[in-house]
Order: sequence, then structure tokens, then C-alpha cells
Amino acid sequence: MGRVTVRRPVLTLSAQGERHHQDVLAGEEPLELRVGGAPLAVTMRTPGHDVELAHGFLLSEGVLGDRCDVRVARFCDSPRTDGVSTYNVVDVELAAGVAAPGAGVARNFYTTSSCGVCGKNSLDVVRLRTRFPPAADPITVTPATLATLPDALRAAQRVFDTTGGLHAAGLFTAAGELLVAREDVGRHNAVDKVLGWALLAGRIPATGCLLMVSGRASFELVQKAVMAGIPILAAVSAPSSLAAELAADAGLTLIGFLRGPTMNIYAGQHRVDH
Repeated sequence: MGRVTVRRPVLTLSAQGERHHQDVLAGEEPLELRVGGAPLAVTMRTPGHDVELAHGFLLSEGVLGDRCDVRVARFCDSPRTDGVSTYNVVDVELAAGVAAPGAGVARNFYTTSSCGVCGKNSLDVVRLRTRFPPAADPITVTPATLATLPDALRAAQRVFDTTGGLHAAGLFTAAGELLVAREDVGRHNAVDKVLGWALLAGRIPATGCLLMVSGRASFELVQKAVMAGIPILAAVSAPSSLAAELAADAGLTLIGFLRGPTMNIYAGQHRVDH
């Protein structure tokens, strides 16, 4: 397993002068995802919860719909040139009868920690048809509950406290109870880890739940929420135009700039009981 944090020497310059010391950085290493031994994608991620990440990625790509769709997920040795195994490869063996990923799922290039859609063949491939449409989910949430989510998610970011360099995603109930939180250098990886946890816990579709993310709400994050049957996505920053469009089309409630009692509702206003 790779390191979640890494110490490096750093020179700090300030009005008080210069100081040499050790800084703590968020770990970032490549993870290769294989299905049935065949390479599928490579993502730059913070090591940890890699099996969840693999399950969440395959769920959001429409390959999985239930934990029973996977027979086994295992780490493969991936030794460096010095012979040390990094375990940066996860191989997922699908259960009998589960279709292997189509050609559109494979990335043309590696997935960076900042953008999970890069390398897709076309936007049409990204617009997957979900098995769990969230439009009919009757969940409602109050602005007062929504206002508590950013601080609750921030309190769960243990690695952020020492590095300041990680995104976070959390799955909450309508009452504001945190079910799970995950951190990663990539916002899409943090969400995949949350979705993978939900899949393995038998909570997909994630009806009656809210997904909270620490950054902006991109098209891909909305897509992932829709694929998991999550009816509400909230972010502390802005959504993109395409994210708002997809949310409206899919019947998902999209909330941006959630900062205390202030928020913008870009789609699905009926779920916010104001």
C-alpha cells in the first residue's frame, strides 16, 4: 500500500526570514484498475480505500449495480525498479453473467487527479443511462440541515488537517447524519470511494441520501451521483453549466455555494423544504 502522506524538506520564505523544515504532503500515486486481468484505467489517487475506489468507479460507469456483481477484487503486486511492491494495481473479477466494460469505459489516457472525464471518447459516452434514476426519490431536507454539512464533512477530513491538499466527499442522511467520508487528491476519486463504500455496504441505490463534496460540482460528479441513485448533491463551490443541465434532466437536486445558511439551488428546488 502506498503512503497517504509523505514528508519532504521545504524552504519557507516569509517576512520573518527563511526556515528549512519538513512539510507533510498528500500522497499521490497511480492506481491501475483491471477487470478480469485486462487493464481498464489508470487514475492518480491518494492511496487508501482502493477497493472501494474500484467498485465506485465501475458503479459510476454502469458496469456494476450491486455488490454481488463482483466475485472478487484483489491487489496485484506492482514492484518498483528497486523490487518494493507498491500494490498500485487492483484487479476486479466480475460475477458470472455480468457484462464486461464496453470500449467506451476505457480511458484513452490516464485519469488525472483533477479531471476524471479526460480521455473519454465523446460526451455521449459519458451520458450513461442509470439503473437508479433519482427523479422519483421523495427525500426533502431543510436549509438548517444543509447548513451543517460543510462543517461536518470538514471535521471528518483527518488527512487534510496535516496536508491541506485533499478533496473530500461525504454521504449523509436527510437528517444530516454522516454515513461515510473519504479524502483524495482527486475529487472524483473521493466520490468513487464513497460510492464504493455504499455499494459494498448494500446501500445502492442510495435513496434518501445526500452527497456533499468539498469543491466544485462538475458534470462528472453529477453523473456519478445519478448513477448511484443519489437524489441530492451539494458542493461548497460552483457547479458547471453542464452539471446543472444534467442534474435538471436527471431529476437530481443540485446545490452550490453551500456556506452556512447561504446556498444556491440550481436544480430540484422542490427537495429543499424552505
